[in-house]
Amino acid sequence: MLGDDYVDGASSQWEGGRTLEDLVVRFPWAGVWSRPNLDRRTRSLITVGILAATNRNHELELHIRGALRNGCTVDELVEVALHCAVYSGVPSGIDTVRMIRRIRSDSSSTIRQGESE
Repeated sequence: MLGDDYVDGASSQWEGGRTLEDLVVRFPWAGVWSRPNLDRRTRSLITVGILAATNRNHELELHIRGALRNGCTVDELVEVALHCAVYSGVPSGIDTVRMIRRIRSDSSSTIRQGESE
């Protein structure tokens, strides 16, 4: 979802990071994200909501980009931000919409046909 370059280089720049990288790759990606009861698109929407609600902006940006690659539309992501605004605070919704808008602008050429622009 985030791409091999990200996963391969996320923590490998220092020896202690290799253990963390192994955990991050094995547990979520090989374990949780590969389970059959939710598709990747749905998992992406849930993840964006959780990260927005907990103010984890670095990971949120990565997962918004991943959600677009997993077939989520900009409109769906904005709905997640609106939902977060109600349940976790208006600032989280506003920040998430701003991030979606910036990412959409940065990568408008990579948004798939059928996704909102």
